[in-house]
Amino acid sequence: MKKTILTTFAACTCFAAFSQTADTAKAQEAFKLSGSADVYYKYNFNRNTTDNKTSFTNSHNSFELGMVSLKVEHGFKKGSIVADLGFGRRASEFSYNDTVNSKNGIAVAIKQLYVGYQVTDKIKISLGSFATHVGYELVDAYLNRNYSMSYMFSNGPFFNTGVKADFAITSYLSAMIGVFNPTDLKSVNFSDNKYVGAQVGFTPTNIPMKLYLNYLEGKDTAGMQNHQLDFVATYQVNTLLGLGYNGTFSTYKNTRTKEANGNGNGDADHSVKWWGSALYINLDFTETLGLTLRGEYFEDKDRLKTFASSLEGGSVVAGTLTVNYKVGNLTIMPEFRLDNASKDIFNKHSGAPTANTANILLAATYRF
Repeated sequence: MKKTILTTFAACTCFAAFSQTADTAKAQEAFKLSGSADVYYKYNFNRNTTDNKTSFTNSHNSFELGMVSLKVEHGFKKGSIVADLGFGRRASEFSYNDTVNSKNGIAVAIKQLYVGYQVTDKIKISLGSFATHVGYELVDAYLNRNYSMSYMFSNGPFFNTGVKADFAITSYLSAMIGVFNPTDLKSVNFSDNKYVGAQVGFTPTNIPMKLYLNYLEGKDTAGMQNHQLDFVATYQVNTLLGLGYNGTFSTYKNTRTKEANGNGNGDADHSVKWWGSALYINLDFTETLGLTLRGEYFEDKDRLKTFASSLEGGSVVAGTLTVNYKVGNLTIMPEFRLDNASKDIFNKHSGAPTANTANILLAATYRF
C-alpha cells in the first residue's frame, strides 16, 4: 500500500529506540538516511503514448528516467521527523497539484514531510503530509513487484496532508484515524472542506497474513462528497508462493460537474461510483529470482476516471507479468502487460480506435 501503516510503525520503532551504557542513561538520537532511483524503457505495440491510462509510464519506444528519492528520518526522545523528497517525472505526477508543468524538466516534490510525537508506547500523533493509507501499491518503484501501476493506484488517492493518530492496540491489532485536506493537496486556501481517514490492521504473529481495512471520506474542493472503502490482504503460503489482494469501492454524490455534463439526474440521493479489484501472485524461486502476476478488473461505468473522455462508461481487464531479478540492492524488472477494455479507449498507430493495448517494459531500480 500508494502507502502504508507498516512504514509508520517501523519509523516509530526506530525513533523510539534509546541506547544505554554502563556510564550513561541518556537518550540517544536516531538517524536514518535512505534513497532509491528507477529507470525504464517501454515499447507499446499500438505504437503511441496515448494508450497509457495508469501512472508513471506514459511513453513509447523511449528510455525514461523515473524518480530519484532521498529520505531522512530523525528521532530524539518522543519526537521525530520524516522528510522524503523525490526528483523526476514520477515525483511530479505523484504531486500533480503542486507542479505547474509536470511534463517538462526536472520536477521536485515533497513526497512526505511530517513530524511525530510518541504520546505513549502505543499512541503516536503525526502532523504533515504522508503517503496515503489507501491501497496496495506504493509510489517508490523498488517497493512494488510490478513496475507499471494498477488502475486502482492511478485513480488515487496518492497522499494525505493533515493530522493522524496511530494506535498499536495489541501486538497484532492496529488502528489509525486522521483529518486531512482534500485528496492530494498539500495546501488549501480556497476551501474549508476536509476529509476523514481511518484504518484497521490485523497482523497475527502466528500466521503469515496481513489484513487492512481502509476508509476515506469527505468533500473535495468542488463540494463533491466522496466515500472510499479499501481492503488489502497478503498471505505468504510458503517460501515459494505469496498472495496479495486489493479491492476498492469509491462513490461520489451530487457532483455538480457530472450533473452539468448530464451524468447526474439531479436527485439528492443520486450517486456515481468506480471500483476495482486486483490479485497479485508472487513466486520466489530463489532469493534473487522472482515472478509476479497481477490481474486487475477496473470498472468505471459512470465515466469518473479512465472513461471520463468516452461517450460511454465501461471496464478494463489488465494482466501484468513481471520478473524480479535482484543483484544486491539492484533489481532488474522485465515486464509484459496486456489491457483489454470493454470500449475502444485505446488507439492504434494510425489513430483507429481499439479496445486492446499491449506493452513490453524493462526497468531497473536501486535502493540504499
